[in-house]
Amino acid sequence: MLLAACAKNAPQDTLRPASPDTRSIDSLFWLTFWVAVVVFVLVEGLILFALIRHRDKGEGVEPVQTHGNARLELGWTIAPALVLFMLAFPTVGTIWKLARSRPNPIKVTVTGHQFWWEYRYEGLGVVTANELHLPIKRNVELTLKSVDVIHSFWVPRLFGKHDVEPGRVSRINASADRPGVYLGQCVEFCGLSHANMRLRAIAQTSDDFAAWVESQRQAPATPAAGSDAEAGFNLFQTKGCSGCHTVDGVSKGMIGPNLTHVLSRTSFAGSLLEMSPENLRRWLRDPPKVKPGSKMPNLGLSDADITQLIAYLETLK
Repeated sequence: MLLAACAKNAPQDTLRPASPDTRSIDSLFWLTFWVAVVVFVLVEGLILFALIRHRDKGEGVEPVQTHGNARLELGWTIAPALVLFMLAFPTVGTIWKLARSRPNPIKVTVTGHQFWWEYRYEGLGVVTANELHLPIKRNVELTLKSVDVIHSFWVPRLFGKHDVEPGRVSRINASADRPGVYLGQCVEFCGLSHANMRLRAIAQTSDDFAAWVESQRQAPATPAAGSDAEAGFNLFQTKGCSGCHTVDGVSKGMIGPNLTHVLSRTSFAGSLLEMSPENLRRWLRDPPKVKPGSKMPNLGLSDADITQLIAYLETLK
């Protein structure tokens, strides 16, 4: 635990805030931490003083027995209450500040699935999975839902963690100071692949975000006749893939992630795997082996089938 705390490359380090919200959380943390340090030093110091001052000095005399001290007991009851009362003001103020509605936000509905995240950009016509795109220095309002069990949505450097519960809708705010890729994950145990339910928040300049939105709105390409991609397109429909996945204009499956522009993503399988032909081949060969608890079954695909399916997926950019 000590070595982990000293890691130089800690992508989910809560002590390196990268947004106004996480700076507010960080300020509250350090205030509480230093108050706790003062209390710890004071209490432990008094304990050491008592141990040393009233130790057995070998005189064989029984110490004076004390049965209660009303003034002392009142003092150590009031003092902690005052400390907690003083900390309550910045704590409640920070909670209200984080929950306050922001002007002109980009609205995104985040849905937790076992074991991946779905994002619907309201009003922009974009649906994607696992990678949350957001423009820097712009308010983003996240509406959180779950279709199965309790999850918890967290990108430590951008916003505080928040439970995602079935039957309940909640909202949080998100933003980023500068472009970059910020890692997060589900932090509420949700099944076999809880540890593999990861996510990435990709902060972009306004121009890059607008270009990404425009690319996501485009219809998927039609595979060339007689190509491996066309054979993969046919396999996509006959092997049951279309029953679970949406590809605009092709299928409307809702069990797995939307694949309309899957190759535009940097990762897949709940952001567990980097996007590459090798990882796609490994995944298609046996999804439950790669990601325990995956709802995508082993379809018994041959190497030729996998090659053709990858060729089709590579047209979905």
